Amino acid sequence: MILALLGLGTAASCSQQVNYNNVDVKGFEDVLAGGDVQLLDVRTDEEYAEGHLAGALLCDVKLPAFLDDCVAMLDTARTVAVYCRSGRRSVTTAEKLAGAGFKVVNLEGGIQAWQKAGRAVTLTHAQVDRFVTPAGTYVELHAVMHGSVRIVAGGREIEVDPVTQLGNRKSEYDLCPKADFILVTHEHGDHFDRKAIEQLTNPTTALVTNARCAGMLGYGQVMANGDTTTLAPGITLQAVPAYNTTEGHTQFHPKGRDNGFVLTIDGLRIYIAGDTEDIPEMARLRDIDIAFLPCNQPYTMTVDQLVKAARMVKPRVLFPYHYGETDVTAVPAQLKADGIEVRIRHYE
Repeated sequence: MILALLGLGTAASCSQQVNYNNVDVKGFEDVLAGGDVQLLDVRTDEEYAEGHLAGALLCDVKLPAFLDDCVAMLDTARTVAVYCRSGRRSVTTAEKLAGAGFKVVNLEGGIQAWQKAGRAVTLTHAQVDRFVTPAGTYVELHAVMHGSVRIVAGGREIEVDPVTQLGNRKSEYDLCPKADFILVTHEHGDHFDRKAIEQLTNPTTALVTNARCAGMLGYGQVMANGDTTTLAPGITLQAVPAYNTTEGHTQFHPKGRDNGFVLTIDGLRIYIAGDTEDIPEMARLRDIDIAFLPCNQPYTMTVDQLVKAARMVKPRVLFPYHYGETDVTAVPAQLKADGIEVRIRHYE
C-alpha cells in the first residue's frame, strides 16, 4: 500500500476531519510510477499551457462547478494525484475531493517544487476541449500532435494513434497515465508506434486496430470497416472506412484496409476519420457531435475536400487535424453558414 507509507496529511472541512496524503516531489513521482493514478492540474488554462506534468487532466479549482466537474470526470475507485503552482490551491482541492470520497495525493510545493527538483514538464501549448455527454459525463479532448488524440471520459483514458515523435515534436507517453483503450487506425508511422503503445499499456489495456497492425504487433482486437464493439458500459466503437480516392494517391490508403472510428460515449458521438479523403460513406454517418477530419494532400484531403466532408458529416464541432503545414484558417468562415463550429488546435 503505497499511500500508507507516504505520510498522512489532514485538513478540516465542514467540521469533519478529512484525510489525504501530502507528499514531496519524490513521493509524488513514486505515486505516478505506481500506475492507475489520475493526475489532476487545478490551475488555469493559461498556466496549464505554459507548462504542465505530462498526462495531467485540467480543472480550475476556482471555477464554481469545480467539484461537480471533478465528480463527473474522475473515477472514485482510482487515486487522484493533484498539483497546482505552489501547493496552496491543491490543498484546497485535496480537501474537497477527499470530502467527496476520493483517495487523494497532494504535491507539496506544486509544480514549482517539481521543476526546482529538476523534473520534466510538458512545454507544448496543449489545448484541452471539454464536452458533457447527454448522460452528464465529462469528456476531455487533448490536442496531442498531428493524428494523435487523447480522450478522457469518466476516469477512462482513450488514446488514438499515439506516436512518441514526429520530427522535432515529442509526446511524453512514458509520463502519461496508462490507457484503458488504445485505438490505432492504420500502420503508417505517424499513426502506429510500438514504443508509444508499450509506454501506454498495462495488463488491462485493450488495443483495437485493423488486421495489418494487429498482425505486426502479434496482438490486438481486430476491427474491419463496419464492425461495432462495446469497449465498456456506455462506450461503443464502430470502425468505418478510411481511404484515398484521388488518382495517383490510392496506394497510400487503399479501400478496405484502414479504419476511421466513431466513438460513442454515453450518447456523445465522436468521429475520428483517420487518413481518408471525402469518401461517400461519410454521408451515411448520423448524429455526429464532434469530428476530427484530416487535411494534408497527397495523403488525406485538400481544404476544399475537408469542407465538403464536413458538410456530409454535419458535426456540431469540427476539429481539423493531421494538417501539417496546410493552411486551414479559412475553414471556420467557409462552414459558418452550415452551423458547424470549427476549432483549430495545435494538431500540426
